[in-house]
Amino acid sequence: MRTETTYFPKVAAIKSAAERLKGIANRTPLTINARYSKEYSCNILLKREDLQQVRSYKIRGAYNKISSLSEKEKTTGIVCASAGNHAQGVALSCKLLKIRGTIYMPSPTPNQKIEQVKMFGEEYVTIVIDGDTFDDAYHTAIVNCESQNKTFIHPFNDEKVIEGQATVGLEIIEQTEKTIDYVFVPVGGGGLSAGLSSIFKELSPNTKIIGVEPTGAPSMSTSIHNNINTSLEKIESFVDGAAVKKVGDLNFAICKQNLHDMITVPEGKICQIILDLYNKDAIVVEPAGALSIAALDFFADEIKGKNVVCIVSGSNNDITRTAEIKERALLYANLKHYFIVKFPQRAGALREFVAEILGPADDITHFEYTKKVNRENDVAVVGLQLKSPKDLAPLIQKMKERNFFGDYLNDKPDLFQFLI
Repeated sequence: MRTETTYFPKVAAIKSAAERLKGIANRTPLTINARYSKEYSCNILLKREDLQQVRSYKIRGAYNKISSLSEKEKTTGIVCASAGNHAQGVALSCKLLKIRGTIYMPSPTPNQKIEQVKMFGEEYVTIVIDGDTFDDAYHTAIVNCESQNKTFIHPFNDEKVIEGQATVGLEIIEQTEKTIDYVFVPVGGGGLSAGLSSIFKELSPNTKIIGVEPTGAPSMSTSIHNNINTSLEKIESFVDGAAVKKVGDLNFAICKQNLHDMITVPEGKICQIILDLYNKDAIVVEPAGALSIAALDFFADEIKGKNVVCIVSGSNNDITRTAEIKERALLYANLKHYFIVKFPQRAGALREFVAEILGPADDITHFEYTKKVNRENDVAVVGLQLKSPKDLAPLIQKMKERNFFGDYLNDKPDLFQFLI
């Protein structure tokens, strides 16, 4: 694996990757989304990488890399680290090429992704769960890879991986005769954004490529701002397919030159897009798969009347995360609120709170209360779902007037993190 930052993928290499991937990676649809097109007064096209066999674009880079190994490297075996999607691409590639692979995954990886890796790799892969983040798993994988003299298959910082991911962009260009004005692409380690932006720079240079990261893991945004590839000390891992502390050196150098803009979007906004796509379009996406669409609001004026492509990068979502996704969406919409409520130690206090303070559409979704002796007031942690954000201020005012208000927890992250 090269570490210098002078590499830029060539069209010929990307087309060679596309040939190698025929029959392996699906040529995924590029379809217009009528709902978003109407909402933003433009043509919104979705590149449906969620419809790959492994349900993400990662098969492109993984197979392109592994299939290019020497016979000796294939015989010795490979190692990779991944939060899920790269692992599935590597696992399927190992089975198709009959190569032994060891895959390191961080402990927060959704169980659904782990089970998919087992299914795609069958007896050709061994899974090792290690660390709290991708970076933790990555460092352990590197150490063990070197000690066993195996080949490491990097999820993004590798020429062959970048060239494989770039075939997403090549397909988009080949699938439409329309001039593409904008492409919104999710950014994790930067493999997809580096590859896609390179092919567009050569074949459609007027297209603006917008990279999109979650607010809690702005590694590419920070690096471009600092003009040096920067490792973040701490990241939010909720958008597990796009949460890395440091992007690839190769990817950073390419994206710094090729991307028109980088934007971060709040995790709550991403969650609302996940729910909308499922409820209104019958499309299942993982958090990283919703990133590109979540960015549209921030470019609403610019994209009017334009042809816009959003990369739907993956659909490996675990149904057990649905409650958290809904919670985060409601919090972002300012409809879910948590309070410490003081209840006087007298009969009827709870009835008074429900009947006279809460509005008719307010819903109690969380209630924790322990009665204490010898206290004038006891406290409860209460979660409320409101009908409208405008209902919050009057609610707090009534709580204060009746001496029920203890504290508001949404803006206290040290306490609030224990509730969601």
